[in-house]
Amino acid sequence: MTSSTYLPAERLQQILDSAVDTGIIILDPHGIVVSWSKGASNLLGWTEDEMLGKTLLEIFPADKDAAGLLATELADAKANGRGGGEGWRFRKDGSKIWAVGETTPLFANGQGLTGFVKILRDRTKQRRTESALRERTRALEVFNRAGAILARENDLERLVQAVTDAGVELTRAQFGAFFYNLVDHAGDSYMLYSLAGAPQEASSSFPVPRNTAMFAATFSGEGIVRSDDITKDPRYGQNAPYAGMPEGHLPVRSYLAVPVISRTGEVIGGLFFGHADTGMFSEESERGLLGLAGEAAVAIDNSRLFEAAQRELEERRRAEEALKELNAHLEDLVAQKTDELTRNAEALRQAQKMEAVGQLTGGVAHDFNNLLQIIVGNLDTLLRTLPADAGRLRRAASQAMSGAERAAVLTQRLLAFARRQPLDPKPVDANGLIRGMSDLLHRTLGEIYEIEIVLAGGLWKTEADPNALESALLNLAINARDAMSSGGKLTIETFNAHLDEAYSVNHAEVVPGQYVAISVSDTGAGMDAETVARAFEPFFTTKDQGKGTGLGLSQVYGFAKQSKGHVKIYSEVGQGTTVKIYLPRLLSGQVDEATVDPMPLPEAGSGEIVLVVEDDPDVLAYSVESLTELGYRVLEAKDGPTALQVLKFNLPVDLIFTDVVLPGGMSGADLVAKARELQPAVKALFTTGYSRNAIVHHGRLDKGVHLLQKPFSIKDLAVRVRSVLDL
Repeated sequence: MTSSTYLPAERLQQILDSAVDTGIIILDPHGIVVSWSKGASNLLGWTEDEMLGKTLLEIFPADKDAAGLLATELADAKANGRGGGEGWRFRKDGSKIWAVGETTPLFANGQGLTGFVKILRDRTKQRRTESALRERTRALEVFNRAGAILARENDLERLVQAVTDAGVELTRAQFGAFFYNLVDHAGDSYMLYSLAGAPQEASSSFPVPRNTAMFAATFSGEGIVRSDDITKDPRYGQNAPYAGMPEGHLPVRSYLAVPVISRTGEVIGGLFFGHADTGMFSEESERGLLGLAGEAAVAIDNSRLFEAAQRELEERRRAEEALKELNAHLEDLVAQKTDELTRNAEALRQAQKMEAVGQLTGGVAHDFNNLLQIIVGNLDTLLRTLPADAGRLRRAASQAMSGAERAAVLTQRLLAFARRQPLDPKPVDANGLIRGMSDLLHRTLGEIYEIEIVLAGGLWKTEADPNALESALLNLAINARDAMSSGGKLTIETFNAHLDEAYSVNHAEVVPGQYVAISVSDTGAGMDAETVARAFEPFFTTKDQGKGTGLGLSQVYGFAKQSKGHVKIYSEVGQGTTVKIYLPRLLSGQVDEATVDPMPLPEAGSGEIVLVVEDDPDVLAYSVESLTELGYRVLEAKDGPTALQVLKFNLPVDLIFTDVVLPGGMSGADLVAKARELQPAVKALFTTGYSRNAIVHHGRLDKGVHLLQKPFSIKDLAVRVRSVLDL
C-alpha cells in the first residue's frame, strides 16, 4: 500500500464513528490508544480525549491480571494475526458489559508493525438471555428429577428430604431446611424435619424458628419472604430475646422462605434457604420455589393419604384374619371370652371394693387416729402417775394401751393395703444417694425451681431398697413441683433422729429408736388439715381429674412402712408442705431396746410459768400435760389474740412456747413481738412441723431465735425449755 492509497484522517474518523454500536479502538505498537471511535464511547463511557495516550487496563475487571491479559491479546494478534476474546468489561460509571473483542495488527509497507485495531461488540443481552435459558433448563431438570422422586416416593421422611435437596439445587443456596408447622404452648411453630447443604450435626446449632416478624409469614401461609441481607432487614432481630444470629449458627445473609400449603389450606410447614453472601436470591428463585412448594404439598398430602390407606388396609386385613379365626374356632373363642369376662367382672368388683375400702378407711382412720391419740396420750399419763402398788389399775391401763396400739396399727395397714411391693434392702448412705440424684431432680423440676440440698455430717446408715428410696424421693419432688405451679423452692435435708416412747404413743406404727431422717419441703400452696389427713389414701388426689393417680404418696407410705420406718406430713394452707421419711438406723450389733431401762427425765421446772400457744387441741393438751409433769406452771391459748389477753391478766410469764404458724392472722413471731411490749423480759421458744430450711427466713434462723421441731418427745421438750430459760 502506498501513501497515495491512504484515506484522509478526517474521512477515516468518519468511517470509524459511523459504527455507533461497535467500539473501534486503534492502538500503537505499545498498546497506547491513538484513536477512539464514538461507538467505543457509547459502549464504555469514556470520551476520545479521556482515552488518547492511555492503555485499556481500566476496562478489565480488577480481580484479573489486566496487564497480562492485554499483553497476551496483543501478542496473539501480532503472532497469529488475531487476538482477543470475550468477558466482562467495565464502563466508566462502574457498570459492566459482556463484550466480545477482536484485535488485529496494522502493518505499513516496509515499516513492519505500526499498531493494532481492537473492535468491541456489546453482547450483554445475548449473554443474559443465554444464561437465563441455561438457568431455566437447569431448573426444569431439577423439577423433573424432583417430580420423578415425588411421584414414586411414599416415605414421608425421604420425600421431604428430596424436596429440601431440590430447593438447595434450584436456588443455589448454601443450605436449606424444612420445618413442620407445629404449635407449642407459647404459640411458636417449629420442628426441623430435614436439612440439605450442611451436615446433619449442624442442626444442633439451629434454633427453632419462632413466630417473630421474620418467620410468622411463612408459618401462617401469608407468602414468600425474601431478603437480600437478613442482617439489615428491619423484620429481623426485633423480637427479644431473639436479637440476632445465634452463636454457632451457619452464616446467613441472603434469606428465602416459602410456605408449603396443602390442598385443604393447611400450612404444612416451610422451606427455608440461606447463603452467606448477599443478594443471592431473585424473583426467579421465588417462582421456582413456589412451584416446588406446590409439588411438595401435593406429594406430602398424597403420602399422608397413602399412609392412611395402608393403615386402613392393614386394619381390614387384620379384621378379616380375626374373622376367619373366629369362624374356625368359634366355640373355643366363646369359652375363652366367657372366662375372660368372668375374670374381668371379678377384677372390677375387687377394684370397686378396694376403692370403697380405701375411701372408707381413709375417712375413718383420720378421725379414729385422732381419738386414739387422745386415748393413748391419757393412758400414757395414767401409767406414769399410777402408784406401783395399784396392780389391777396398771394391768387394766396396760391392756387398754395394748388394744389402742393394735387398733392404730390396723388402721395404718388398711390405708397401705393396696401398696404392697417386694423390696431388696441393702445398706444405704442416704447422703450419697441424694447427692447422686441431684442432676435428675434438676431435670425433673426445671429451671424455675430452686433446689437446696442440706446433708448432715456424720449421718448414720440405714437398710433400705435404694431404688425404692429414689422412687419415693422422686415422687415427693414431683408432688412438690405440682404444688408450686409458678416456681418455688424445694429443700431436701438429712439428719439423725431419735423417736422415743412418748412419740410412739401417738404414732402406734413407730418403733422407738434411732432413725435416719430425710425431709422434703416445698414452698407451695400447702394443704389444710382435711387434705393432709387423706393424703396417703390410695387414689386420693387434689389434682384435676386425669392429672394424678393419687398413688404417689401411697407409694411413699408403703415403702416407709415396709422398710420398718415412718413418714410424716406437716402442712398448712399458704405455708408449703414438709414430708419427713424416717428409716431405721443400721447398727453392726442391734440392741434389744426392751431390755434397756428407760432414761429418767432430765431435771426440769422449778415452778416457772410457761404460756403454751397451739391451735391443734391434741398437741396443745400433750404440751400442757408434759410441761406440767416436768414441774412448770402452765397457761394455754389457742391463738395469738387469746395469748395476749392471757398475758394482760396473769402474773409475768417466764417463757412463751408457741407454734410458728397460728390462725387468726397473727404468727408466732408477731405474737412474741407484741408480748414483749407487755413483758419485755419474756423468753420465747418456737415449734413447728416444717423443716427449718424451708420456712424460717429463707432457710436461716434470726439471731436469738430458738426452735424445737415437731415431733418432739417429753425429753426433747424438757431439755429445750430448760436451756432457753437458763440463758
